[in-house]
Amino acid sequence: MLNTQTTAEAIQEIPVPDPMTLEEFLENDLEGYEYVKGELVPMPPATMIHGEISSKLHIRLGLHVQENRLGQLYIAETTFQLDDRAVKPDIAFVLTDRLPENREKASPVPPDLAVEVVSPSDKHYDVTEKALAYLRSGTRLVWVIEPVAKTVMVYRSETDFTVLNCEDTLTGEDVVEGFACPVAQLFE
Repeated sequence: MLNTQTTAEAIQEIPVPDPMTLEEFLENDLEGYEYVKGELVPMPPATMIHGEISSKLHIRLGLHVQENRLGQLYIAETTFQLDDRAVKPDIAFVLTDRLPENREKASPVPPDLAVEVVSPSDKHYDVTEKALAYLRSGTRLVWVIEPVAKTVMVYRSETDFTVLNCEDTLTGEDVVEGFACPVAQLFE
């Protein structure tokens, strides 16, 4: 018999301690959750479009990072500590000279670049707040990819951000030097 239970339903059935401290979360690194302001926040399963966009960008960015030996690229299951949060960006990049020695657990340093692909269940407020949390914690560049509008919001600071559309080119600026990708290619 086929089990039709969704991943989201299965995640909700996993017993988790409540309340949980950030340290406890980082020690256990619960799959399917992020830790925000003292609360466990379930991460809904990614849609196919979400996965397609993430994959396209990860391949392009990964090749550039590897060929130029710039640092390390991480996928969505990797946890990063941002002050009082533990988050799992869809894609993250850390420069070589900032990589922690112990990489057997969650990263104690924020990524230099964080990428979030907006999901249908995401609220605009929460996505913006998360982008700003990255910046406040030391992330230098945040890309928020919006599949419906086919745009990329590029955050450099809380007051310096730009919206790119399919006629523009996404660049790594001074964070992922030399990287460029036409925004339209992310949505093909």
